[in-house]
Amino acid sequence: MAADPPPSPSPLVAAVDLGGTKTAGAVVTGTGELLARAECPTAADGDAEAVFAGVARVLDELAGHPAWPGVTAVGVGSAGPVDTVAGTVSPVNIPSWRGFPLVRRIAERTALPVRLLGDGVALAEAEHWLGAAAGYRDALCMVVSTGVGGGLVLDGRVRPGPSGNAGHIGHLSIQWDGDPCPCGGRGCLEGLASGPAIVRHARAAGWRPTEGGPLTARAVADSARTGDGAALTAFDLAARALAAAIAGTAALVELQAVVIGGGVAQSGPLLFDPLTRHLTHYAGLPFTRGLHLHPAHFGPDAGLIGAAAAALRT
Repeated sequence: MAADPPPSPSPLVAAVDLGGTKTAGAVVTGTGELLARAECPTAADGDAEAVFAGVARVLDELAGHPAWPGVTAVGVGSAGPVDTVAGTVSPVNIPSWRGFPLVRRIAERTALPVRLLGDGVALAEAEHWLGAAAGYRDALCMVVSTGVGGGLVLDGRVRPGPSGNAGHIGHLSIQWDGDPCPCGGRGCLEGLASGPAIVRHARAAGWRPTEGGPLTARAVADSARTGDGAALTAFDLAARALAAAIAGTAALVELQAVVIGGGVAQSGPLLFDPLTRHLTHYAGLPFTRGLHLHPAHFGPDAGLIGAAAAALRT
């Protein structure tokens, strides 16, 4: 059963998708059409005001679009954890933001109501509304990018939990004696399957970028497509960690499908082929087998579409 659509196709909303690498924004219609876009790098290592300056820049650019006067609310999907009750965010991969009052700051800048959700929940909102999870009542939707997040669709509805963090699969501990994580745990999935983790795996296995080339998961993927053994090993390790986390989640809540978006998911078969293979080893209980794996329908726009879906219900 598909999620209930936002109430009307006529309102316009603004959407912001804030991650550790970039901050994106859009003006979005009630049918999910993006009328305008803006984007800038996230100053993740800067102080709190430097990070917010990127958000402000994106909002200001959107405000210059002719459609802006029709915007009725702002939806924000942020790297987490978030606190949707307090309106604050504390992204693990943005150290200067701890309890940062993002809702209040955006409301002050735009004079509009603001709806906050975690980036994984935003992906779930988008994919269950109009995307790859629309035909399922029970699904896990994941972001695998600079970080790893998630959102749950259970019994036909997105379930963000009391503070907005339900489904935050990136901080499941996959290795109980693994490396410390900035979240305070050890051996977290994010430290094993994110884009930066794939780069670490590849370099440890002997991969080197081309001279002057970037140290990114995309560069590792490019090498893997040429048959580079170290690069292929890195994706296999990430896929194995993802499989363990997905199987554990399926054992807890029973799932029909898993939808994976984010930059790493755009590597396609390099991630999905070993993930499918490893799931056969980790998903042993009968009700955890046969999960349908899908790439996110919206690709890099999923966070914007999901934030917009939430804002349309504000």
